[in-house]
Amino acid sequence: MLLMSGVCVKINGADILADVDLGVAPHTLCGLLGRNGAGKTTLMRAVMGALPIAGGGLTFDGRPIAPLPAYERARLGIGYMPEDRRLIPDLNVEENILLPFDAIGSLSRAVTLDRVFAAIPELVPLRKRPAVSLSGGQQKLVALGRAMAIGTNLLLLDEPTEGVAPSLAKRLIGILRDIRAQGPAILISDSNERHLDGLVDRLYLIDRGRVMLQPEGAAVLS
Repeated sequence: MLLMSGVCVKINGADILADVDLGVAPHTLCGLLGRNGAGKTTLMRAVMGALPIAGGGLTFDGRPIAPLPAYERARLGIGYMPEDRRLIPDLNVEENILLPFDAIGSLSRAVTLDRVFAAIPELVPLRKRPAVSLSGGQQKLVALGRAMAIGTNLLLLDEPTEGVAPSLAKRLIGILRDIRAQGPAILISDSNERHLDGLVDRLYLIDRGRVMLQPEGAAVLS
């Protein structure tokens, strides 16, 4: 589904990602584990089109996507949940979930909302509340719902459990298990291996912009 081959990303001339090889197969959930500053967010943003790649190949479903702007990648069914949520404070929950549709404008809003609310029923009583009135954990759920709205083929989830209470982190993991059963491929980043334990089909480690596939049975972090 997603294939990165020798991908490099530079920011202000500095190498942030170096020769990254990473693949996410259809109907799988892959983890990207690394400490803060390792390059997890940069990798996610490069896939989504928020950062250009300086070298290497980036394909989705066999199609090169490096030349495509972010909204064209969204139209391919790629949804992105940034670590900092990036909700519009004055828009309500429904409006924030449907915000990407202004760019892609193709899917049914009613059907999409029904699908998101079925997966995250906690959002139903909040649907008309402005994002600014929500707790941080509730905002995380809205951001996940927004990614799900268009991420019918691939979900990119940047540290969804970061900064939330353990009970909500557990709930988020449960939602991801249910989403995986529905079919979209998922790439999830985290700095805590406990959140990924038993969840992912394949685990990648990232450190100082370099990525390696975690060997079977090896210790996660040294």
